[in-house]
Amino acid sequence: METPLLEMKNITKEFPGVKALDNVSFQVRAGEIHCLVGENGAGKSTLMKVLSGVYPYGDYAGEILLEGETQQFTQIRDSEKAGIAVIYQELALVSEMTVYENIFLGHEISSAMQVVDWNETVQRAGDMLQKVKLKLNPELKVKDLGVGQQQLVEIAKALSRDVKILILDEPTAALNEDDSANLLNLLRDLKEQGVTCILISHKLKEVIQIADTVTVLRDGKTICTLDARRGDVSEAVLIKHMVGREIDNIYPRRERTVSDEVVLEVRDWNAYDPNLGRSILKNVSINLKRGEIVGLAGLMGSGRTELALSIFGNPGGYHLNGELYLKGEQKNFKRPQDAIKAGMAYVTEDRKGDGLILIQDVKQNITLANLQEIANNGVVDENAEIKVANDYRESLNIKTPSVEQKVSNLSGGNQQKVCLGKWLFVKPDVLILDEPTRGIDVGAKFEIYTIMTRLVQQGMSIIMISSELPEILGMSDRVYIVSSGRISGELPIEEATQEKIMHMATN
Repeated sequence: METPLLEMKNITKEFPGVKALDNVSFQVRAGEIHCLVGENGAGKSTLMKVLSGVYPYGDYAGEILLEGETQQFTQIRDSEKAGIAVIYQELALVSEMTVYENIFLGHEISSAMQVVDWNETVQRAGDMLQKVKLKLNPELKVKDLGVGQQQLVEIAKALSRDVKILILDEPTAALNEDDSANLLNLLRDLKEQGVTCILISHKLKEVIQIADTVTVLRDGKTICTLDARRGDVSEAVLIKHMVGREIDNIYPRRERTVSDEVVLEVRDWNAYDPNLGRSILKNVSINLKRGEIVGLAGLMGSGRTELALSIFGNPGGYHLNGELYLKGEQKNFKRPQDAIKAGMAYVTEDRKGDGLILIQDVKQNITLANLQEIANNGVVDENAEIKVANDYRESLNIKTPSVEQKVSNLSGGNQQKVCLGKWLFVKPDVLILDEPTRGIDVGAKFEIYTIMTRLVQQGMSIIMISSELPEILGMSDRVYIVSSGRISGELPIEEATQEKIMHMATN
């Protein structure tokens, strides 16, 4: 019987009050693409942190074998020497440094005099870029690259270390469809070159496209390992193993409760970005009715987020002109606080960077946007804060041992629900959701969709920005398509298809 390239036996890892990994076993064959799937909090990232030495030997129970030999990694550098490289969802690149500096950061090419050989570095960086099919000047700074290009630079950086096992944690979460397809094709090419890949992903369609083998984790346990090459892996099968039950339709069925009352209207809206020195929104006109979910579709960089921010108090400092009406009254918001007071809320696409204060606890994050509601004479009533947080913990099904748990310790789906709870506490009439299910698992997505359904049935109105067209089609009542800062089309959901939306988005 062939010895696996990698074998993790009976791995158990505990945190205070939580068993993150419970006797997990995991095998990877040489030259395969092995996908690791499961809900947020299932233990996928924790398992990979054990493998990479983030959690050192002695900090967990169990055994790691690489090519049949027991490994005892005490730091990340140990696993790197063994040929293991991890690319996390938050890329580990230095934005102010050049591409070639980033690729060889930490293992610089030195001359005999122990001085960095920059000419050789640039040349070798060019070779690595060619290997990942990225055509750009290695002397460019990373900050000047798109997200998809940065992802490929990160892979080039890993390959420069003579990697045996390449681990990618949600590599396509922030990529558009073209960049995602290019990345999957690159993984196939690397497989042909003998690189073994472990891929963590919530995008089950991509898993089915790319995987040779799929392992499912749930609640810190190994549920099953499936041979995808035999054709017995489907979305329905994976979802059932991931969540422990069948989900017939991930998009909740609902009665359309849209009224004729226009809650929000934007007319001839223009925005000029002084930092970029160009117009980013041109003559945009949209409206939103009570009890309606309006989808904003378009390619990354089309202007969807800029439109949302410009009407939510303009934190980007754009030069604006046009008309904005909220519940029939013309408004001129100077800052987000004005929009919040008027009945608007905005859930950012970057929950970790802009949406939450990770070092604070659940209750502090939930009450943050509406502290005056629980304060007496400027002093927060802690009992009231705990009650509010527990109410949202229950209504949004936030899985946490306590509302005093730090948000950084929660899974991505539960962090997203905390972020949502923060803005629901301001009791808005209009809720803007920017990529509301990015980087969360299928079970948490279903919960977010169920919450959205409940909110619109209660009379709230939602603008949803999403790069996932099935999500746009599954949740929206109406869709606006944004292209190059303009509205290139509007479709009632009955007439909307992925083909029509993509045609308008690229027009």
